[in-house]
Amino acid sequence: MWLSNPWARPRFLWILALGYVVWTLVPVGIAVLFSFNSGRSIATWQGFSLRWYCCDVSSVWRDAELRATFVNTLRLGVLTVLISVPLGVAFALAVDRWRSKASQGLNFLMLFAFVTPEIAIGIALFLFFIHLVTFIHLGLPAQLLGLSMFEMAYVVIIVRARLLSLGKEFEEAAMDLGASPTQALRLVTLPLLAPAIFASAAIVLAVTIDDFVIAQQLNLDASTQTIPIKIYGAARSGPLPSLNALASIALTLSTLLVGIAFLAYRQASRSTRQAKVA
Repeated sequence: MWLSNPWARPRFLWILALGYVVWTLVPVGIAVLFSFNSGRSIATWQGFSLRWYCCDVSSVWRDAELRATFVNTLRLGVLTVLISVPLGVAFALAVDRWRSKASQGLNFLMLFAFVTPEIAIGIALFLFFIHLVTFIHLGLPAQLLGLSMFEMAYVVIIVRARLLSLGKEFEEAAMDLGASPTQALRLVTLPLLAPAIFASAAIVLAVTIDDFVIAQQLNLDASTQTIPIKIYGAARSGPLPSLNALASIALTLSTLLVGIAFLAYRQASRSTRQAKVA
């Protein structure tokens, strides 16, 4: 009978799922493992050590170039959050309130960033800053503006999903009690959106830390390179395990941010359902 309906039970799907996880995570796990290697090899295990994180002269902590790369990445990520999150929240509120064909078109343009190859966006931004807005120089200014506009789509999607789950009930109840539309937005809607805003900020920071294409296309020199750019540039020229350590730090930070965002959004959704039932 299972031949006539092989999808009735997941007999082999768990094997495929396990194979996929192994295929994707084993290379990452090996890279993280060799960041703790006591020797300089990235292929032969020579014992456990933290020398590539803090002790060796070439470690992430003591190497000025690696440390500057880490600081550049965090600075770019935080500044991108400060620009893209407020703009994304405002855009999501505007599209949610403004119901017309024009708003639907703007929403489609926002989502278009997800289906456009990032390399095309990176090259387009490079040409834009080089030939049209020459007063904005490559490096941090161009990277910040380019990534902020690209990452804003994540904020719009997360905040709009939260708005749809909230509905109009809370805001209408506030206005029935005497609040003006502005007060209802400021005192009711935005606090209810706080978990989605926090989750979107965490996602934007994580994606910015991991972004390579746009950051590399708009990079100026070594003074503005990020962790992915540094790893890519050194991966083919005898890399040290310190690069694995730097990548492991970025991976851990991104994973923590995504996990926090997921937990915050799930808790907010659960609280909203309980409030509506009550």
